[in-house]
Amino acid sequence: METVCCQYQTKVLPIVLPPLIIAEFLLGILGNGLALWIFCWHMRPWKSSTVLLFNLALADFLLILVLPFRISYYLSKLDWRFGDVFCRIFLFLVSLNRNGSIAFLTLIALDRYVRVLHPHHRLNSSSVAKAAGVAVAVWAVTVALNAHLLTGPQHMKLGNLTQCESFKVCMPDDPANAWYKTVFMLSFCGPLVLLLVCSTRIISELRRRHLDQHGNMKGALASLAVVVVVFLVCFLPCNVAQTVLSVKLWLKRPCEAIEVVSDVFYATLTLTYLNSALDPVVYYFSSPTFQRVCRRLLRLQSGEGMVDTGEDGTKDSSSQALRQQ
Repeated sequence: METVCCQYQTKVLPIVLPPLIIAEFLLGILGNGLALWIFCWHMRPWKSSTVLLFNLALADFLLILVLPFRISYYLSKLDWRFGDVFCRIFLFLVSLNRNGSIAFLTLIALDRYVRVLHPHHRLNSSSVAKAAGVAVAVWAVTVALNAHLLTGPQHMKLGNLTQCESFKVCMPDDPANAWYKTVFMLSFCGPLVLLLVCSTRIISELRRRHLDQHGNMKGALASLAVVVVVFLVCFLPCNVAQTVLSVKLWLKRPCEAIEVVSDVFYATLTLTYLNSALDPVVYYFSSPTFQRVCRRLLRLQSGEGMVDTGEDGTKDSSSQALRQQ
């Protein structure tokens, strides 16, 4: 059966999206530039949790480098002017950021889970080298899942315009597009289940032990809550829109009937860029050192009872609190 692709034509998104992407770019470059500076120059010695936070910032920075080209694309009314090779590189880096951010956010949540509920587990004493090895493995898998974006043309001609989109609305899907959509959905659903399970287990266990109001435990809960909120705000809308769009394509709806859903989907993809602007909040709540440096920069006094939710403080305080029960 011949594959028929719907043309991506919209008059609204080139008007609405550039200001949003510009805001994401500015907030992202400020927040992650500051974060990388703090990680590299003000956090010594590193701990295993620092490695996860640093790699999350690195994934965000890769996205920020190419966001100006996306801004230009929308300001040009969906006309890509930078050639096919750079279109491939752009889409690859965007996908690398999305999958990398999801992976490292999930690992940060799992790290909180182990530190709070299993304070004596050997994972809490993992070396920086082992954490770096995990990070390298995550990058290797992420690159492998998205390498197909580099192997073939990704741009599409539409009259005098050249479009550069990783998602194509086609009936039926070609194998490469079907693979990309499958990876897109599974890389969200699996981590979502893990995040919800970790959050539910931590909250229920702390409440059962009456520790949910304990100072350091409140900090751990805040850190986990920030991770979950960032994850849902940035990645849930596009996956819901993608599901609705896939159902309509499965029902063989004509292109005219899915135009609105298609626009919503492409608009929600822009929300995935928002993680680069929101992730610095994760760093702030996950590392007391990051908090102290930020407060010094803002000339604010550090609050009493600084919470260590991502390093050894959580492990120690949770152990003490559990022994008191």
